[in-house]
Amino acid sequence: MSNDIVLLKTLLLSTSQRNIYRHTTDKKKRRRIVANVIGFAFLYVLIMAYCIVMCVGYGMIGIIDAAPVMCALVISLLAFVFTLFKTNGYLFNFKEYDMLMSLPFETRTVAGCKFLYMYVTSLPWYLSISLAMMVGYGIFAHPFAAVYPVWLLLSLFLPIVPMLAASFLGFLIAKVSSGFKKTNMIQTVLSFIVVLFVFSLRFLMEDMFENDKVESTLEQMSAVTEDAARVYAPAGWFASATAKGDAFGALLLVGASVALFAIVFHVVGRSYRSINSALKSHAAKGSYRVSAQKQRSVVSAIAFKEFRRMSGSTVYMVNGAMGEVLASILGVVTLLVGFDNIVATVMQGAPIDAVMLQPAIPFIVYFMIGMVATTACSPSLEGKNYWILQSLPIEMKAVYQGKMLFNMCLAVPFMVLSTLCLCISAKVPPLNTLLYLLLGLALCAFSTAWGCVCGIRHMRLDWENEVEVVKQGAAVAVYMLPNMFVVMGLTVLVVFLGMRMDHVLLTLVFIFIVTALAALSYAWVLRLAKR
Repeated sequence: MSNDIVLLKTLLLSTSQRNIYRHTTDKKKRRRIVANVIGFAFLYVLIMAYCIVMCVGYGMIGIIDAAPVMCALVISLLAFVFTLFKTNGYLFNFKEYDMLMSLPFETRTVAGCKFLYMYVTSLPWYLSISLAMMVGYGIFAHPFAAVYPVWLLLSLFLPIVPMLAASFLGFLIAKVSSGFKKTNMIQTVLSFIVVLFVFSLRFLMEDMFENDKVESTLEQMSAVTEDAARVYAPAGWFASATAKGDAFGALLLVGASVALFAIVFHVVGRSYRSINSALKSHAAKGSYRVSAQKQRSVVSAIAFKEFRRMSGSTVYMVNGAMGEVLASILGVVTLLVGFDNIVATVMQGAPIDAVMLQPAIPFIVYFMIGMVATTACSPSLEGKNYWILQSLPIEMKAVYQGKMLFNMCLAVPFMVLSTLCLCISAKVPPLNTLLYLLLGLALCAFSTAWGCVCGIRHMRLDWENEVEVVKQGAAVAVYMLPNMFVVMGLTVLVVFLGMRMDHVLLTLVFIFIVTALAALSYAWVLRLAKR
């Protein structure tokens, strides 16, 4: 076998849950792996059901021909975003760098295999979307039988181009940041800027379509997807190869993917060692002076340790603090633009008054603030150093309390800022504003405690890369996805109830419910700490 295949196979085997399940004798680890498989299978089913329903909607209004382009666009967007978040932990500044670089492989071989590892581990997500949309397309379009194997084969190449684009962007960020003393801070700031730009692309595209007098209605979705296919060529190649049987489009997609892979990692390989060496080195201040140490309580010291852990990790910072940044941006933008104008734009003329949405303000803010609680991944981030915490004369209860204190210190100030901006812009009465702040505080407490429960219950200490915990950990998935869907449902429920009862009474009821849930979650954490 070639060096690329040998190294890739070794990387996959070393992190394979199936391989661990076959050889481990730890019953708890076996149960955890089974639970992870069941959880991810449930997520795949949800994603596939959503994609099939979307294709059914296209078929019912007669635009099923747009399904191949939409499939390509959805997979490409997810591949770009997922890779952009993972690049720092997988391609650069990863834990096993010294071991891999000591092996008799070329630098570009190591970099290329790390990219292929990202690709293989993310492929089930992309294939679940592609398979579901292929089924929906087949129900309404009734294509030739040859379309199905071509669709599946080309789906393997669809994520490669956006993943290469995200990897090269991450390479540029790493290269720029490696020239500064504060490499982690510069890399984090640049990553935040790029991620925020990606989030803003939706509004830039809407503005482009409005300027071209294209109405964003389902009846004209086919024209919109055709325009998108012309802008993003791989989507057009995929659509022409599947819907029209264009062999040249298929060859272009495959050839472009292979050629770009060779070009990108030829460029990346030339600077790979120097960038990783710079990212792993730390500059020391020449003006350092020895001074008296500050005395802190155990809980405060753990919280400060968690702050240093986050500030020293770009992956942890971008994923753990992105919700707070988005909430702050929402609050400031709402204060400048106006709550009424934003509601009118989002609702697209729906008969919903801005006053009706006032009770939902705490849940709107929490949807972003509570996106990912640091407590969901911080227990697992201790990794192989977890035994040190257990050997110290510190109760595990204090350790978890410190981690929860850090998440509260991170989330509450941003929650207060965003909630106040929204309330001022919406002209919410002072009493209601105070109650919304209290409800927001209770939601932050619940997010912190429930995240800690998930983090302890689904703790994973045998990770080789922090991305496996921060982005792909079972604790984060168990916390984030149900929390996200429940908050969306509660937002609708609060708006519905707000039209039928007093807003003050409604908020008091939810404060009581959320506080009780936060207290129960906190008590659960204390019970888990005793085990």
